[in-house]
Amino acid sequence: MAGRYAPRPTRTTVRGGHPGVPAPVAGSGPRRNADDTGRTRVWAPPGPVDPGLVLGPLRRGPGDPTFRAMPDGSVWRACRTPAGPGTLRVAPRDGDVEGIAWGPGGEWLLDRLPELLGGADRPDEFVPRHRVVAHTWRRRPGLRLTRTGLVMESLIPSVLEQKVTADEAYRAWRRLVRRFGEVAPGPAADGRRVPSLHVMPRARDWVLVPSWEWHRAGVDDKRAATVLRAVRVAGRLEQASGLAPEAARARLELVAGVGPWTSAEVVQRSHGAADCVTVGDLHLPGVVGYALAGDRDVDDDGMLELLAPYAGQRHRACRLILLSGVAPARRHPKMPRTDIGLL
Repeated sequence: MAGRYAPRPTRTTVRGGHPGVPAPVAGSGPRRNADDTGRTRVWAPPGPVDPGLVLGPLRRGPGDPTFRAMPDGSVWRACRTPAGPGTLRVAPRDGDVEGIAWGPGGEWLLDRLPELLGGADRPDEFVPRHRVVAHTWRRRPGLRLTRTGLVMESLIPSVLEQKVTADEAYRAWRRLVRRFGEVAPGPAADGRRVPSLHVMPRARDWVLVPSWEWHRAGVDDKRAATVLRAVRVAGRLEQASGLAPEAARARLELVAGVGPWTSAEVVQRSHGAADCVTVGDLHLPGVVGYALAGDRDVDDDGMLELLAPYAGQRHRACRLILLSGVAPARRHPKMPRTDIGLL
């Protein structure tokens, strides 16, 4: 790894032995599927890294049961890795970044800690071309593009977000993961009885979700069918993490119901694809057009034209624009909530 990265030996530690990790609370918490022994890795990044900023795109709403951002600056993730479920706590420590992991997937998560925090990203290749982008770039030196190496954990929530409000999609993800996933290994992020982190269901468990549970989660038949088609070929889709972003998108789009919008949302997270722009989004073209040209009535073609000077780094430019807070005032009502008989 370029820069100051020098892997240090992974060491085993006991819960409660790290600042910010809650000590055991007698009799509290749900029954867990792994003990509370954690393993640690410290990574020296080649430049500033803000874990909350880097990992923020992985969070699916404020109640995401797989993600927790804590006041001390640490970020907790519960993942289903090829090695099994795992929980990872990431926190800055004296200029370095410390990762503590639990569960069967813990070693897998620690092995990929640098890539998760943007170690494979190349922010030095980015050249701001607009004042709003340059200003945000200076204010956010810790921004890097994450690369999770996990496809399904980004694909399923992205499908749930198709053509509905964010609140609806977040609600569906929260309900389905808590109901059909499993409690994450390791300690609770906040040391309290509830809420605990959950790992999303296995591919075969998604197939077993009854039709009425999709209905209760507010997921229409089209999105539910897309998820079911995807999980039936989950092994092939996960292998796409080893492909180039465009090849990975082509494989994802072989699944009926997965189009350019969804595939872009996935590879931005799974591959850290710096040039992958989300087209077909309801709001992004207007935000980009307003920030770069003062024109809110921009379509996808106009957005891509405005982003042309950032070729190779267009996704990073979009992230900076969204982080700038520069956006046109809303002049239309919000997208209405769908009503399929929510309970």
